[in-house]
Amino acid sequence: MKSEADSPRIGLALGGGAARGWAHIGILRALEEMGVRPHVVTGCSIGAIVGAAHAAENLDSLESWVRSLRKRDVAGFFDIGWRLNSLVDSQRLRAFLAEYVVPESLEIDQLKRRYASVATDLVSGREVWFTEGRVLDSVMASIALPGLFVPVRHQQRWLVDGGLVNPVPVSLCHALGAEVVVAVNLNGDIVGRHLEKKRADDKEEGGALDSLLETLRGYSSSLFPDSGNSKETPPGLFDIIASSINIMQDRITRSRMAGDPPDVVVAPRLGHIGLLEFHRAEEAMEEGRRCVERLRPVIEYALDQE
Repeated sequence: MKSEADSPRIGLALGGGAARGWAHIGILRALEEMGVRPHVVTGCSIGAIVGAAHAAENLDSLESWVRSLRKRDVAGFFDIGWRLNSLVDSQRLRAFLAEYVVPESLEIDQLKRRYASVATDLVSGREVWFTEGRVLDSVMASIALPGLFVPVRHQQRWLVDGGLVNPVPVSLCHALGAEVVVAVNLNGDIVGRHLEKKRADDKEEGGALDSLLETLRGYSSSLFPDSGNSKETPPGLFDIIASSINIMQDRITRSRMAGDPPDVVVAPRLGHIGLLEFHRAEEAMEEGRRCVERLRPVIEYALDQE
């Protein structure tokens, strides 16, 4: 590979994928070990969280936190009061992100490297790029998955998850001057996975998160009662929402990357990790690392071509 001085400007587009996004940390670690240090980092949803921590040189703190997460910790971020606009306690989450990702007052132009995130204007449906302003505002807007988070009010607009329009923001990397873009797609093998049965061996620490999911499933079954004419019942509301999000993000990702292709696509195999299984960070990070190792010749070749 070329020396750092002769290397092209490298962009890293970190895609959305909820709990699967902890794989980004393993990917960044593996790239760093290869000597690949991105000049530009863009993120969507969970990719915005990891990208912001990386750009602020705070990845150690984030990794330490996510490694410590257990099911009961994840459940603690949910508000089961059944408000009509969200399930996640956004204020509590923001406080944790301010502690482990970026300080509350940090501005994007103060970061160590070029960073931006993508969100969606809930009214117009337009893509919104955060290239200035507070980093934490950019993260909260990008992760605001409809139904789980309250939309974020920013400059007279209601913003939601960037995955609705640009799940892997390659175009944003190019716009910020990246010459070679490595894209991380977390949605390559997820379609239909949420309709499969829950893993029989996933019994560790049960408790709060399992109770939360059972509450969600119980609520959905009241909306879809047995017909009496068939033993088959429709999937629960939570499973329908999760599977629909998976299908949407997979199709949008394919379309966007066909129109604006990256130089390398890193696609870790994460379909076995559920949307809210943030406690499975160790598995996700390890698969991210392994995926980079499998693609090492491809990455080195792409960087040597510029």
